[in-house]
Amino acid sequence: MRRLIFIAVSFIFSCPLIAQKDSTDAEALSRMISLSEVVIRSDLDVPKFLKQVRFDTSFYKAFRNLRVLSFTSFNDIRMLDKKGNQKASLQSKTKQNRQGSCRTMDVLEEKKNGDICDEDGNWNYYTAELYASLFFTHGKVCGESNVVQGVERKVREKKGLEKHKEQLKMMFFNPGKKIPGIPFIGDKLDVFDKGAAQLYDFNIDLDEYKGQLCYVFSIKAKPGLSSSKKDKIVFDNITTWFHPKTLEIIARNYDLSYDAGVYDFDVSMEVQMTHFGNYLVPQVIRYKGDWDVAFKKRERGAFTATLFDFKL
Repeated sequence: MRRLIFIAVSFIFSCPLIAQKDSTDAEALSRMISLSEVVIRSDLDVPKFLKQVRFDTSFYKAFRNLRVLSFTSFNDIRMLDKKGNQKASLQSKTKQNRQGSCRTMDVLEEKKNGDICDEDGNWNYYTAELYASLFFTHGKVCGESNVVQGVERKVREKKGLEKHKEQLKMMFFNPGKKIPGIPFIGDKLDVFDKGAAQLYDFNIDLDEYKGQLCYVFSIKAKPGLSSSKKDKIVFDNITTWFHPKTLEIIARNYDLSYDAGVYDFDVSMEVQMTHFGNYLVPQVIRYKGDWDVAFKKRERGAFTATLFDFKL
């Protein structure tokens, strides 16, 4: 049951965007993509663009870079009732310290409200617990690097929270890749599968994102799908902004929803990137989710992580 809950609150954390052997190849997919007039005039090589996107590692490496840098973070977690009112929260300011090959974390400020934790300091909400497991460092962690080449996700070899984290990382970094061990939806995550691709609209446009001209690649569920076809969709929207020259990912938004009967979820995520020297790093990470699992209380939560003051 906990596995379903952690999947439903999926949010953060190198692999290819379109990496499955049985998925639609770049040439075939390019014929399904709608191009704006400005993109057509730009003479973009669409198959080449898709191939570049397919093997992108900049998004994953940006998060791996957090393991080799010092930085400060504002953490804001809010749990909501059915009317949208806040019932529990955590606001804190933390500082990650990187010394040699190790990192530690200092809590500079912290304010807890409601029943975010029990009397022993344990999290009462899975959203908060998973956030803490991904963004808070306990003790000293050593031997990490920002290398992405050759990194493989070994979901089947892990158990408990570590397995859930690997599944969430795959969903986050590999939107469209099949993920083992997720009941009912594991095989419905491959938006680039030849059959599934027919259920989506693919578009490439040129637009500004915070003053930066970017290629915008969007994948959205086709409107007016029948109930049986909607049941094959988990990602409602994946929109990614790419730097026009380097094709680094500038930002990415996700919208996911599904109703499997025994559980349902509706989740939105947003990631904004920035540069610290030659390092691409996440600057703002936002999540808003509403999910319910049989025999558990519905959980509604939102969080924002704001990272700044990066240092070597």
